[in-house]
Amino acid sequence: MAKIIIAPDSFKESMSAREAAEAIHSGFQQAGGDQAYHLIPMGDGGEGTMEALVEYYDGVYHTVQVEGPNEHLVDAIYALSADGKTAIMEMAQASGLDQVAEPNRDIGAASSYGTGKMMRAAIDQGVRKIILGIGGSATNDGGAGMMAALGARLLNEHGEMISRGGLGLESLASIDLSGLDARLEHTDIVVACDVTNPLLGNSGASTVYGPQKGADAAMVQKLDSTLAHFHKLTVETTGYDVKDIAGAGAAGGLGYALLVYLNAELKPGIDLVLEETDFRGVARDADLIITGEGKIDGQSVYGKTPVGVAKAGKETGTFVIAIGGQLGKGYEEVHDHGIDAVFSLVPGVVSVKDAMKNGREYLRHTARNIAVVYNLK
Repeated sequence: MAKIIIAPDSFKESMSAREAAEAIHSGFQQAGGDQAYHLIPMGDGGEGTMEALVEYYDGVYHTVQVEGPNEHLVDAIYALSADGKTAIMEMAQASGLDQVAEPNRDIGAASSYGTGKMMRAAIDQGVRKIILGIGGSATNDGGAGMMAALGARLLNEHGEMISRGGLGLESLASIDLSGLDARLEHTDIVVACDVTNPLLGNSGASTVYGPQKGADAAMVQKLDSTLAHFHKLTVETTGYDVKDIAGAGAAGGLGYALLVYLNAELKPGIDLVLEETDFRGVARDADLIITGEGKIDGQSVYGKTPVGVAKAGKETGTFVIAIGGQLGKGYEEVHDHGIDAVFSLVPGVVSVKDAMKNGREYLRHTARNIAVVYNLK
């Protein structure tokens, strides 16, 4: 009996990773054959990653009301594993760009405070590990808001708490960690981080990602300056300099605070998901691996799910097939990174709307055709 691993990412706006896995499974079953299937929905740290991990952990979703990036209340969703020891969350649920309507976005005032409150809610429930995805942020405050929510006191020269947001760091005079939640010392924090930017400078948080969040050139310069000031006081307070570590500039510098204050471990999203789901252990003796996502192109080799899955599969020499909703420019590059064959699921020329609407059916048909060929080997 052949062992087949089905490990796709979500097909954005069409189907979740679980739905994609089930469609591929259904197609293979239609083709017959004596196979043992293992469905492992995947994610690379972006949209759908929490869902994939929640399924693996048999998790339960929870909602907590916290302050969003601009202090309005939002309902942030996170999950707890079945044993209650692990929390799975995405900072975008509390402090994401999508939480604020475009006319109301203010990167200088946007705060990561709600992310800290979401983390604290999970700690209140007794977790000992937090898996945190930090993509999609609205903030550029170096994680100062998160730290304040977790009990740190960021004070101005008068001993008062500074205002929220990146610009609030301008008046920072001292950092008091005496009130930081002591339970954090016994909480492992693992971060899905798919960028390698340092905190400051031309490749830093403000310069690279600030414009995407509404910052003009003058604001970019000012925010970079306030983060530099925050870093100076952080080194004076902790003795640690992590500003140049890859990922310190992620999520407007949230990666920096997670590293220096919470001793977090930053990992590429797909590596984290592969590890947390024990993908290598399950796939060790597989005969075939099927993966895929909405679009496969030349950029897929940079940390995307299909290539991450393929590289893990190739550690034991397993044949790997990828299915893409669309094959874009340079998709052939994936052949040099572990994917043996690539298929597009859309039959002929169809509209994007049709592809989104009928994605599961098209995926099932494509999987069925692949299965027929596989059964002839």
